[in-house]
Amino acid sequence: MPTELPFVIEHNGEYDLSHGFLPKKDPIKTLPEIFHAWEKCVHALPKLFLSDQLREHILSLPDFPIAELKTEAEFERAMMMLSYLGHAFVWHYANPVDHLPEKLSAPWVSIAKHIGRPPVLSYASYALYNWYRLDAQKPIELGNIALLQNFLGGEDEEWFILIHVDIEAKAIPAMQAISPAIQAAKNKNFASLIQHLKIISESLKNMCDTLDRMPERCDPYIYFNRVRPYIHGWKDNPALPNGLIYDNEFNNQPQFLKGETGAQSSIIPCLDALLGIEHAENKLKQHLIEMQNYMPPQHRAFLISLQKNNFVRDVVLENKHNDELKNLYNNCVALIARFRKTHVGFAAHYIQKQSQTTLANPTQVGTGGTPFMQYLNNHLQETETYMIR
Repeated sequence: MPTELPFVIEHNGEYDLSHGFLPKKDPIKTLPEIFHAWEKCVHALPKLFLSDQLREHILSLPDFPIAELKTEAEFERAMMMLSYLGHAFVWHYANPVDHLPEKLSAPWVSIAKHIGRPPVLSYASYALYNWYRLDAQKPIELGNIALLQNFLGGEDEEWFILIHVDIEAKAIPAMQAISPAIQAAKNKNFASLIQHLKIISESLKNMCDTLDRMPERCDPYIYFNRVRPYIHGWKDNPALPNGLIYDNEFNNQPQFLKGETGAQSSIIPCLDALLGIEHAENKLKQHLIEMQNYMPPQHRAFLISLQKNNFVRDVVLENKHNDELKNLYNNCVALIARFRKTHVGFAAHYIQKQSQTTLANPTQVGTGGTPFMQYLNNHLQETETYMIR
């Protein structure tokens, strides 16, 4: 049977949201010299995609020296490298393979177990740990960040991912305000709750403004045909209906893992939880819960804790005569709805309206393996019902 749960490890300790869900220190650019052959290969991916040697080149690499990984930053870079190489191996030639060779499967599975995420390209490797600052003294924002890794490269792929990194950076003040907001609600300290809802509202507005910039440098046709094909997973994917076998792992039983999707970001789920926005008990909600398995353990743990200890909405409802409090709460809900509405529009334009040419890149199924338009519209409609009248 396919297995995901062994990768879902518990996180113990305090939640440090000083950098939101971005790493506290900027991701490292390279692994030590002993990893040179692997670094050279992953750096050459855009070139190898143009050849007929990509899979052959990966198979010729020396064994991945896992024992030489010392720090969590090194483990994260290794996870990103193997995720890119793994997806390149599976999806190259638009004719996917259903077996992953031991050269990739052994180190990928081992590192995935160590960091607590499944061996598949997830949002954390695609965005959270895949950037560097052009000027280390300047902020993490568009214009000062670039990708560490690409599949094919080019402006559209770069921009698509960097938009997400910028959104994560814009969300930092909101993430920092969550715990104080909950404490203020618990203590019925309305001045403090109002203060922190203002911070969250401003942060959300900045996130929306960044998302609005997606079309500036990411063309829908190029996204669909050059960016999207390589981030699909092998669960609910018509091109790999029987999943993927990781050679000599999981008793050689096929695994079914979701592809990279923004639903694996913790930002909006945490804001939903803070504001008491709940989703109906259906397949959509089960999908959202499943996405938590692909989040870094500390992010997942914070989200689950937040879902269990939230009463901000109840406090606002009990005191809705306080117009400033109610209006600020509603503004936060409205901004989440705005974010989702923009996302729905992009999903239609960048995916649904494109022309499907291969089974591996469907227009009706998202990279997370879902009927995305139905799910995204449901998200939006449910969010809008949480406005307090």
